[in-house]
This record gives sequence, C-alpha cells and structure tokens, in this order.
Amino acid sequence: MSTINLPSTICTLSQPDPKIPKVLLTTSPIPKIAPGSTTEHLIKVHATSPCAGELLWPQNDPEIFCSTIVPCYDLSGTVVQSPANSPFPPGTEIWGSTSFSRPGNGREYTIATTDELAKRPSGVDAVTAAGVPLSAVTAVQALFVHGGLKGFDDGGEGKKENSGKRILVIAAAGGVGIWLLQLARAAGVENIVAVCGTDNLDLVKELGATEVVNYRKQSITEWITGYEERKVDLVFDCKGGESLAEAWLCVREGGVLISICEPPENRRPSGFTARGIKSTFFIMTPRGADLIDVGRLLEEGRVSPLVDSVWKLEEYDEAFAKVGDGHARGKVILIT
Repeated sequence: MSTINLPSTICTLSQPDPKIPKVLLTTSPIPKIAPGSTTEHLIKVHATSPCAGELLWPQNDPEIFCSTIVPCYDLSGTVVQSPANSPFPPGTEIWGSTSFSRPGNGREYTIATTDELAKRPSGVDAVTAAGVPLSAVTAVQALFVHGGLKGFDDGGEGKKENSGKRILVIAAAGGVGIWLLQLARAAGVENIVAVCGTDNLDLVKELGATEVVNYRKQSITEWITGYEERKVDLVFDCKGGESLAEAWLCVREGGVLISICEPPENRRPSGFTARGIKSTFFIMTPRGADLIDVGRLLEEGRVSPLVDSVWKLEEYDEAFAKVGDGHARGKVILIT
C-alpha cells in the first residue's frame, strides 16, 4: 500500500435524511481502507455521475443502503492506495460502479473493491468514462444475464442466435437505454424497437434501433393493439409506471419482461391472460468484469458513450436538477 500525502478532509456530497431527496455539499474526513482489508482501494475521484431517481432509492429500499449516504455510484479515478497483489496498483486509471451498501462517489476520494473495478480504456477520457459503468453494466446484466442473450464471446453462433430475437427498449434515449440499444446491436440483435420522444428519434436510430415508437404521438398500447406481428421476445423497461403496464401487451407468449425500475407484476394489467411470460425486476450488481467487453467495444468504435452535460461538484444542484427533469440526453457528469 502506497504512502503519500493525503488531505485530512475532503468535499463530499451528502444526503442527510434518506427520506428526503435533498443533497448538500459538506466536508468530511477522507475515507480510509478498513484495517486488514484485502479488497479495498482508496481512489482519487476524477468524475462521477448521478442517476435519475437515485435520491429516492434509500427510502424505497432502505435495507441496501448504509447509514451515511453519499450519492453517485459511478466512478472514474486513479488508485491511490491498494492492497498487496492488487491488479490495480497505485497510479492505475480505473472506472467502475460501487455498491449501494457503502457511501458513493460524489466526493473527492472514495473506496472501491477489487471486483467493482476495471482499468479505464486508454481511448476513453476520465470525464466521459464516469458516465458509463453503472448504466453499461446494468445493460450487460439485463441483456445477457436476465434476458438470456448470448454474450460477445460466443462467436458467430451466438450472434446468429441473437439475430433471431426481437426486443423493445422503453426510455431508449436514457442512461441505460442507450447501452441496451448499442450492446444489443453489437451482440447481433437485428430487430430493436425503441420507445422515446420526438427529440430523440434520430439518436436512437443511430444507436441501433430499427423501429421507433414516438410516445409523444402514439402510446405503446396504440402501437401494439391489433398488430400481433409487432410483439417481441424481450422487453427492457427503463421507465416504470404506466409504460411498464403497457409493456406487458408487447411480449410474446414465452417471452421475457425485464424492468430496472419496479417489479413488473405490480403493473400487470387486470385481465391480462398471456401465459408463459417471465417477468424480472433486478438491481445491478457492481462488477468490473462486465466492463471489459464494453471497454473493448468503445476502443473499437463500435459503441459510444453519450454525455448530456458536465458540472463541477459545487454545481451539484444544477446537475441533479438536470437529471431530475427526465429529459437528459445521456449522462450528466460531476467532476471533482
């Protein structure tokens, strides 16, 4: 473990009351690696990214959060201290997302564990990288773990199998949606339906959508009613609410409905009779290994991150407001 001069206090974002979605900028002692830890790393944070609705997460799922809530779970930074034999020695440029069970990364220094980290691709700058991990890892796990698509290392046969699938992505221009589109396309999926608003029609087509539903002009229910051939094998819901209720109508019998917002069964329409549909709600597991293929695809130019805006840490109010209005085009970044 390296020994360098470190500040005793740092600037930190804090959500003092988990029941109130309000953030403050404070100072706090620099975090320290737990004595004897073989997995924890002290990271100098370069940038992080807030997620839509994350200030509501502690009151909705209090059991998964620690008592000291620091928001923002994306991470781009430099390793300052690491355990012996770590694959990320001091000086390593890393990216990743960290567990909700510990304070997040809206601060100048943070703690991350070995399995949460990956080396940042050399072709991705530290600011842009901060908007990738949580969203991209969520998309990887939605597509290839919960959705059952074949991964990138399955070669031609995997892509051939994926090419026969038809998927639908709700909130396709959002932080996770843009990765679902791009990674599905890179994995060989040829029929991708994107649900978005008027301003993002061209964007989602560029990212891989082969068909677009403009929710400002036509509801999902209106789009699907009377068109059995439009049904899909997989629906990925990144919106929740009424959109999730409508999503049920779009899944073929034997298909899969996945939401990252709420349990789909809570929105199952009354009288809905289709059988054999598997519904899943999941919260992503921070896993640096899931960023390896993403980083390779980025360096090959086959996928692209999308940054809406960049703010300084002290401009957190503006950044969270931008995320909260629901119309950010890509990720909002905070630099420390």
